[in-house]
Amino acid sequence: MQQIPRFYEFFAGGGMARAGLGERWRCAFANDFDPKKAAVYANNWGGKELLVGDVAKLAATDLPGAADLAWASFPCQDLSLAGAGAGLEGKRSGTFWPFWQLIRQLKDEGRAPPLVVLENVRGALNSHDGQDFAAIGAALADAGYQFGAVLIDAIDFLPQSRPRLFIIGVQAGLPIPAERLAGGPQAKWHPACLLKAHGKLTQEAAAHWLWWALPTPPPRHVCLSDLIQEQPQGVRWHSPEETQRLLGMMSDLNLSKVRNAKAAQRRMIGGIYKRTRSDSDGRKVQRAEVRFDNVSGCLRTPMGGSSRQTLLIVEGEDVRSRLLSPREAARLMGLPEHYDLPANYNEAYHLAGDGVAVPVVGFLAEHLLEPLLAAFARAEKKAA
Repeated sequence: MQQIPRFYEFFAGGGMARAGLGERWRCAFANDFDPKKAAVYANNWGGKELLVGDVAKLAATDLPGAADLAWASFPCQDLSLAGAGAGLEGKRSGTFWPFWQLIRQLKDEGRAPPLVVLENVRGALNSHDGQDFAAIGAALADAGYQFGAVLIDAIDFLPQSRPRLFIIGVQAGLPIPAERLAGGPQAKWHPACLLKAHGKLTQEAAAHWLWWALPTPPPRHVCLSDLIQEQPQGVRWHSPEETQRLLGMMSDLNLSKVRNAKAAQRRMIGGIYKRTRSDSDGRKVQRAEVRFDNVSGCLRTPMGGSSRQTLLIVEGEDVRSRLLSPREAARLMGLPEHYDLPANYNEAYHLAGDGVAVPVVGFLAEHLLEPLLAAFARAEKKAA
């Protein structure tokens, strides 16, 4: 194990896993197939470690030296509830398999990373009735990894509702500190949907399972209103007619939320998503749904206008609306102010909506990955 741990970052996007790992880690290799995201990565981190291209066309020879961690936030589209249900057989989420083939090649060469983290949406737990999760578990076990999973919601760290699945694998035989293991599921990190998926594992994969123990995060002190720009860049305010049209798409329940926000007699900021709902006659209609709990809805990739979050600013009878700005989206992912965003709105929003929340990565690094590496290093030193 190196003094400064090294990592490979697959499906790197704009490098949000790298941002979360921070300066205590060193990136040895990064890969993404999207040239636009890769350009953003290079602008922020430099391009020395970055290889742009299809993961299926990579070979172990492309990966330099050895790494302590392989991080893979592989595509979620075929595993998400909004997807078409293709799962790990899909064109996008199925890229997990060529990534895993690289890990197998590294294993054959004696340089498999001792730690692997796989990140995806919560839907990965029940995709194909849990069989996709079981397939990932079987792949980890077959490659000689013990593994466990936790579901972490970014809302504990940022004012954004963003539950994500993290599967953490460790090479079998390496020492694991007792305090990093729980005797069974912890309600905070192992909810019912994860327990159900765990029950779908093969017998061999289940024998490799670990119940990871994590501490309760400290209270979050930042709210959505704290991150909103007074003079937003990259977006324009809607006209009064556009705002009225938005209000006209609301159900009685959501209109009552707006009335309550007006009655509060203080500045209230709500987040709106447009969703398709059935009306009283069973017809599909587009609705605007708002929340005023000072938390953003989950950022998504902008595949159509309904995927972009709109802000509703209510100050007494004054009601204004506009799209969430690129910088606000970046803040909701925990990216620093100096992070260089694409100039194009959709590209900036896509980058944020497709990423992993930075402080969640930092939390996992501090409370699990780094203690594990420290234990490995102690064992290595003792054996020397």
